Amino acid sequence: MPTNSMISSNWKPPNLLTITIIALLCSFSYLISIYHHSSPPLSIPSLSFSPPSCNLSSPSLPSNSTTTLDFSLRHPASESDISPKHSYLFPPCDKRYIELTPCEGQRRSLKFPRFRLEYRQRHCPNKDEKKKFNCLVPAPKGYKVPFRWPESRDVAWFANAPHMDLVEEKGVQNWIKKEGEVFAFPGGGTMFSGGADRYLDEIGKVVPIGDGSVRTAVDTGCGVASFGAYLQSRNIITMSFAPKDTHEAQVLFALERGVPAMIGILATIRLSYPSRAFDMAHCSRCLIPWHLYDGQYLIEIDRILRPGGYWILSGPPINWQKHYKGWKRTTQDLNSEQEKIESITKELCWIKLHQEGDIAIWQKPIDHSNCKANKMNESQPLDFCTDQDPDLAWYAKLQTCITKLPDFSPELKKWPERLNSLPPRIIRGDIEGISAELFYNDSELWRKRIKYYKSLSGQLAERGRFRNLLDMNAGLGGFSAALNDEPVWVMNVVPTISKLNTLGVIYERGLIGTYQDWCEAMSTYPRTYDLLHADSLFTLYNDQCEIEEILLEMDRILRPEGTVIIRDDVDLIVKIKQITDGMRWQSRIANHEDGPLKREKILVAVKSYWTL
Repeated sequence: MPTNSMISSNWKPPNLLTITIIALLCSFSYLISIYHHSSPPLSIPSLSFSPPSCNLSSPSLPSNSTTTLDFSLRHPASESDISPKHSYLFPPCDKRYIELTPCEGQRRSLKFPRFRLEYRQRHCPNKDEKKKFNCLVPAPKGYKVPFRWPESRDVAWFANAPHMDLVEEKGVQNWIKKEGEVFAFPGGGTMFSGGADRYLDEIGKVVPIGDGSVRTAVDTGCGVASFGAYLQSRNIITMSFAPKDTHEAQVLFALERGVPAMIGILATIRLSYPSRAFDMAHCSRCLIPWHLYDGQYLIEIDRILRPGGYWILSGPPINWQKHYKGWKRTTQDLNSEQEKIESITKELCWIKLHQEGDIAIWQKPIDHSNCKANKMNESQPLDFCTDQDPDLAWYAKLQTCITKLPDFSPELKKWPERLNSLPPRIIRGDIEGISAELFYNDSELWRKRIKYYKSLSGQLAERGRFRNLLDMNAGLGGFSAALNDEPVWVMNVVPTISKLNTLGVIYERGLIGTYQDWCEAMSTYPRTYDLLHADSLFTLYNDQCEIEEILLEMDRILRPEGTVIIRDDVDLIVKIKQITDGMRWQSRIANHEDGPLKREKILVAVKSYWTL
């Protein structure tokens, strides 16, 4: 039997030729392995749709030094493990869904009560009904990328919103006119046919809309949002809303103009904004019956107005002595309506500052100390709310009580200092775990991230390329704040399932936003936004609803040739890319801004242009 010493004495070192052959065989084996496991070049997915005609001329993602990642090599597994378990291929929706708004569907709404216009509120489809919307909403034939801001304020492509009803009904009031292939927006409204600028000058004689005191406004029943559009030049950002009603596509027109707007109505539930959100609220013949239902609509405006905020009313019943014949109403009816409004505003402790011509203006008190004392002497006072969070607004019923102002309310800075100043809610400690240090660190972090995003997306880096942006999980509003010097506006969304309700902080920074459950459709039209940003959104909604449900909603509200930036855990990012490869998105995965060792990765995608 051979021993170890015998083996050692008989061993001879291999010659150079043998070593060379072994090295070549190893190298060849390694190259074959890379060939079989590497990702294909980035390209727009080639999909079979019916009907198949489409234009896939989409801008390609920019090439730069950022590494495109291939996770199949970094997470080795067997072929069965790395092969897709599902093949995602989403067909186009039928052309009747070109302006699909799932939660404001006109046919579905007829199932609900008409009393107080409840049927025009959000009513989302159930799980079975949603299945018919598992498709990609097409753009209308001839769709064009909207004009850039500020040109878009005054003009929009007819093909993008091909509706003539408002032109025929409101053209004489200078709402909207059709001129060849475009709509023109002269800046008029029902109560300011002479132009929004002149109207705002009148308001500015009473309300300080030029010194930064007023930054956030809400326009109820906004029409085509000329009020909000013209406030932009005065550094005031306006949340405009109107229902999807007989004034067809009015919110769609606003969004095509590059003006913040949502589908919404004051009916039986609260508006989807936090308390103390707006410096100014406006109604210009918005047809909201302020005097009815125990004053609940004015009480809701009081909830969302800041201390010292203003309410502006023009249209019925203001100046009824002049207009009652044109409004086709009796003097007794209009006088009674105004008396009821005056009574409700007194119950709310508002002060009437002005009524001249067609405009009346009230102001909310800075605090409720005097209001409480006065109510002790009233026989049937409107009480203060005691049993509900004033910031609770998602499907929350309207109440008949006054939202109490905080006993301690730090001064809110004027704009633009307000943007980066410590918000009062954080000073008071209203948001658990959010300190001053965390707030400032978050702001710095997002400035860094925006710089990195611009290196990943040439479209975002191109100033003026985008106008309407959506941050789907906005946190403290750092993403929006970091883009403040760009000609954009950002709809900051705080998901309803978030552990912390930070939307009030966002408004205190002089930004705007809304609540949203991303397992439901958003109250907006298709093709609303140029860019969608989702930070850890899919981790938040893990096990809440299917990933593809959220992605299909993102596709619905994203404009053709728009950009999506998703940052999340690597495993989710890989799955998301697998799904979006079946959605006509061109995408790639990039490292975290701090390098490849971070599990969090970034998916950058561009939606292809296509029509039926």
